[in-house]
Parts: sequence; C-alpha cells; structure tokens
Amino acid sequence: MPADRGRPEDLKEACVTEALAIIAATGLETLSLREVARRLSVSHQAPYRHFPSRDHILSAVVARAFDHFSAYLDSRQQVPDNPAQDLRGMGLAYLSYADEHPLQYRLMFATPLPNPADHPGMMQSARHAFTLLEQGVARMRATQGQPCTEELVTLDALFIWAALHGLAGIRGGCAITTLRLSSDILGQAPAHLLGRIGQAMGNPCGAKADG
Repeated sequence: MPADRGRPEDLKEACVTEALAIIAATGLETLSLREVARRLSVSHQAPYRHFPSRDHILSAVVARAFDHFSAYLDSRQQVPDNPAQDLRGMGLAYLSYADEHPLQYRLMFATPLPNPADHPGMMQSARHAFTLLEQGVARMRATQGQPCTEELVTLDALFIWAALHGLAGIRGGCAITTLRLSSDILGQAPAHLLGRIGQAMGNPCGAKADG
C-alpha cells in the first residue's frame, strides 16, 4: 500500500480534532472513521491504528470535552473563605460554559454516549467535575452546621446539577424563543436561579449576591 499523502505528524490527535469538526459541521450521525480519514487525506485504514471503532473515537472526543469543561471549572475565581459564594461561582461557570461551548456541552450531556464500561477514560474528568460540586456542597454544609453525610452531599449536588442543567438546556434550545421573553429577564435568570438554590440550601443571602 502506498504511503499516506499529507499524513498529519500526530495522526491520533488529528483524528480527534477532525471528528469534532465533523460533528460540528454535519452532526453526530455523520461521524465515521472513514469520513475522518477522507477529510485528513489518509488511507481509510489509518485511523484504525488508534481507534478500533467509531465508539472509540467518539469516546475520545467526549473525554476531551469533559477535560475542557473540568479545566474551565477549575479555572474559575475561587472563594475558599466563603463556601456559599464559591459554590455560586461554580454554578455561574457551569452556565457560562454551556453558553460559550454549546457543541461540547451537548456532547457531554445530550448525546447517547458509548458504554463507559468499555471506555473508562471517557468519564474521568466528568467524575472530577462532579467531585468539585460535592466538595463545594460539603464545605457549605459544614460552615452552616448542617448534617454532612456523604448521602446528603451527593443528593444536594444532584439537585444543583439538575437545576443548572435545566436552565442551560432551556437557554440553549429553541422553545424558549416562543415565549418572547425580554433580554433583561433572560439575563437575570442565572443569578435568580442560583439565589433560589442558595435559599434551598439554607443560605439566606444566596439571592442577594451579584450575578
């Protein structure tokens, strides 16, 4: 077989980048290793050297999205001496990420994913992101003198995630446009949601903090 013409120096990395570009341009259903090879101008067998199947390259793309998302949360301005404000900042970072990176957000949270048991690295950063949330909840509960069992912390973390994901999904969808809400209302929604979460979590000042 003749050598691949114009083969990228780092074929594995190029395949992941091109796979994301395919999803962005024409949708997840069009992703295939053959299409990745065609767009990279390499033989159709070349991507198989790194990815045995479509699921393997999709899991790599999703893992990269979770890596980026977790790093985004880690890079937020942290407030270690004020757990409630720190948790609020994490919530704002979550919503900002969904707004700024809608494709990656949909891949992580609105896409049928390959079986995590077959692709254990795919969800590693996802677990890190959820652990950050649990740690924030635990710090706030401890500061307020609330029970801080592992079960309660996880349940509160799921409550916060569900609320944030709900708003992110609504703002990223088409249905909300039918309501003809003002830009002012939509702009206030994140701070209002986080304030209500703060109140539900026992932080009476949650609704007063700036968005």
